[in-house]
This record gives sequence, structure tokens and C-alpha cells, in this order.
Amino acid sequence: MILLLSNKKIETFINSNYFNQFMALKISPYSNSLYPAANCKTTGYHRVWIRDNIYTNLGIEAAGDIKTAVKNIHALLDILLKHEYKIDWMIKQPYPKLRWRYIHPRYDEQGNEILEEWGNKQNDAVGALLWRIGELNKKTKILRDENDKRIVQKLVYYLEAIEFWHDKDNGMWEENEEVHASSVGACLAGLLNIQNIVHVPLHLIAHAEETLKQLLPRESKTKDVDLALLSLIYPYNIVTKEQAKAIIKNVENKLLREKGVIRYVGDKYYYKNGEAQWTMGLPWLAICHKILGNNAKYIYFVEKTRNALTDKGELPELYFADSDEHNENSPLFWSMSLKAVAENFKV
Repeated sequence: MILLLSNKKIETFINSNYFNQFMALKISPYSNSLYPAANCKTTGYHRVWIRDNIYTNLGIEAAGDIKTAVKNIHALLDILLKHEYKIDWMIKQPYPKLRWRYIHPRYDEQGNEILEEWGNKQNDAVGALLWRIGELNKKTKILRDENDKRIVQKLVYYLEAIEFWHDKDNGMWEENEEVHASSVGACLAGLLNIQNIVHVPLHLIAHAEETLKQLLPRESKTKDVDLALLSLIYPYNIVTKEQAKAIIKNVENKLLREKGVIRYVGDKYYYKNGEAQWTMGLPWLAICHKILGNNAKYIYFVEKTRNALTDKGELPELYFADSDEHNENSPLFWSMSLKAVAENFKV
């Protein structure tokens, strides 16, 4: 059932019932300002993902702590400065495009690469970082010195070298190598947001826009709908209103479940009598509806987010299909952060 409330009542309802819960959870970083995906070593989620840190960063700002958000970005830049030689190599000699040669999306707690086979071709993580740097730069001083500016410029040249607009990467879910709209879109958003800070060749933007024109509203050749597409609405805001409506409609019609959103049809990760329900999808849909001005649907999905909380007041990574049983990655910082954003979102 969708609740029909005035805008003022919606804001009061959200602020009084939800936002303080995020504050009480106190999502905490390592001493170097990097964040794990979740506090769970048995699954490896104690490790540091660039992408997860960016989404966690959004929640930190939503909680009103922009200084901590800036420290987190500085910590991510320090990782890339540590591996600058690798970025230089890819810029100068992009072929062969082997997975291990790409900027790794995942590191240990000290910001070191993890030397094992992994789907390291995750261009959206680079785009996400560029986008976030540009976004925070509108509000505060984000780059500390010339070293920061140099590495940010090299990230642009890195994306140019790998020809991200038609590069087959592993995508947000670290799986099949194909051209993903969510990855191309993340890079496009990052380049657009960073062009007032460093040089961005205009042909990169043109190539990315053409790829999205050909792909959307699909995620890729093999996936007509994917949870990752919501990122093109929030946080990146690079699709038209009509495209956003089409993406949301497809996600709700094909992927929405009772306690979360499946990533895509046929997802085998934690498959148990059906695809797993990812909790992050609920606050994500709430935010997307808020952006489109659908306040009734916004409050509906905030309520669904609340109903997905565990007895400890946490959003786990996922619930198994048609079940109240969740996996051990709880709370998932990405989910908790989108929850905080949804509860305090202003268009």
C-alpha cells in the first residue's frame, strides 16, 4: 500500500523515524580513513573497494560529516598514488588489456593490491571516484596538492588509454566482461564532473554519449535490465527523465522483490531457490523516485527499506529468495549509506 502524505509530513516522518538510526550505527573506517564493505572477514568483505567507499562516502555526507568524507577521498587518492607506476604503464602501453593491469577496484586494509585472480576490469569504480571528487570540489577544497591533481589527471588519461566507451569490463558486479551502460555512464559522469579541475578531452565525452545512446535502457547486450542502471539516475544524474522512468519501470517490473531488489534475472550469487534480494535496491529506488518528484513512491520505498532492517537495525547485503534469512555481510555499508541518503535527500 502506498501512503499519500504531504511533503512536510514526509520529511517529518523520515527524519524522526530513520535518520537517527544511521547515526546510531556509526559506520566506522579503518585508521587510515578507508572503509570496508562490511565488518566480515570470513567473506572477505573487510577489504576495501573503491566503489563501496564512494557510496559509503555519500552516506557520510548525508550524515552531515563532510570533513570525514574528504578524508576518505584523500585515502583513496593515496592508494592510487601508491600505484601510480601502474597507471603510467597503462597510459603508455594499454595492450594487452589483461585484468591485473587495470586499476584494481579492491585492496587490503592498508591500501595494497590483493594478488589473486579477480574481475579487476571495473571502469565504473574509476568513474565513480572522479565523479565524487568533482562533486565534493563544489563544496570544499578536495585536492591537497599537485600530487593529487596529477593523479586525477592521469585517471582521465587512463580512461582514454583503455578506450572506456567500448571497453569490455567486469562491471559493478565484477562478473562477465562486456560493455556495461552503468560503467560507461559512471565514467562519463566522472569526466563531466572533473572537467573544471583537470583537462578532459572532449572526444571522450562524445564517445561515451554515443555508447549510451546505443545501449540504453539496456545494461548490456546480455542484460536488458540491471540494478546497476539506477546509478545513472543517482548519483550520476546523466539520463533524461524519460530514460530514468524507463529504467525504474524495468527494475520494478522485473527485479523488485519483498525485501530487496535482485541484481539481474539469473543472478547466481547466493542463489537459493531464486535470486538473492539486495537491500541496497530499496533506498536506491526511494532516491530515484524522489529525484523524479514521485513522493508517494519515495515514502513507499523508504518504508520498504525500514521493513528490510534486521532485529539489530541493520541492512544486510542481501536476503535469500522469498526468505527472511540474510547472509553474513551485515550491515553492508553501501546499503546503510544509501538508506541515510534516502532519509535525508533533498532535490
